[in-house]
Amino acid sequence: MDALLRRSALFMVLAAACWGFATVMSKGVLAYIPPLTLLVVQLTASIASLWTVIFAGRVKIHLDRRILVPALFGLLEPGLDHTLSLIGLTWTTASMSTLIWDVEPIIIKGLALVILREHVTWPLLAFSVIAISGVVLVADINTNMQGNGVLFGNLLVLAGVFCCSLYTVLTRRVVLTLDTLPLVALQQTVAWVWALAIWPTELLHGVIQNLSTVNAVGWGWAALSGIVYYAFAYLFYISGLKKIPASFAGFYFNLIPIFGVTGAYLFLGERLVALQWLGAVLILFSVGSIFWLQRGETALVSVYT
Repeated sequence: MDALLRRSALFMVLAAACWGFATVMSKGVLAYIPPLTLLVVQLTASIASLWTVIFAGRVKIHLDRRILVPALFGLLEPGLDHTLSLIGLTWTTASMSTLIWDVEPIIIKGLALVILREHVTWPLLAFSVIAISGVVLVADINTNMQGNGVLFGNLLVLAGVFCCSLYTVLTRRVVLTLDTLPLVALQQTVAWVWALAIWPTELLHGVIQNLSTVNAVGWGWAALSGIVYYAFAYLFYISGLKKIPASFAGFYFNLIPIFGVTGAYLFLGERLVALQWLGAVLILFSVGSIFWLQRGETALVSVYT
């Protein structure tokens, strides 16, 4: 059991690493490819790689209700989630968006308690507060931000966070009996169809002419960021969900800023101040403590009815 737990925890850490580093990649690509277009490119590259692996490996997929219903969860994440977050980000700042996203573990715990009947203890809540405090320090929030549309943008981002949290809880309920690869491929195909449906709203603003200036290297980086962000990350994440309760899974999202900050430092030349380093330590401490709590034979194990 310990070996399975360690492997599941490793999958969660790898998923966080993929999301963190791919965010850095996406930030660089957004300099010449607009958000919704980038979303289409990333999902296209991701599902192309996933379905190639499925067909090459002759993976059998039984298209029945048992897998088609959870496949629709892809509309929540990364479909609606990333759509709402990108639109909201045009109204608010990146740092405030980061802060809102890191309330996701708390939303997941609440949904897991209501939907999955997972038990949540005081130590779990305490380390959640520590982790979020660390994220606030890492994000380096500007408390003096002003603007009439800030509240609207924040609410859109929060709606995206809720979609992602609901996706985690719903997927956790069904993932135990489904193969990971086909499920991820189907979910992301649903999200890809959604992205294509909303793409014209961006194309109508003269984006096509600007895209003609993007070279092959730029498109390559956009595609690679999609494979890392969606294909690798979600394969790792859903594999981890097979053994880790949804209420614990949310804690691993707090590792994303660590990998994102590291990638930004190495590839974008961004630097942290002392308080941000303190936040990074708090995040690592809280996630490590939760892992050790999870290993014990305590009431932290999920209860299903």
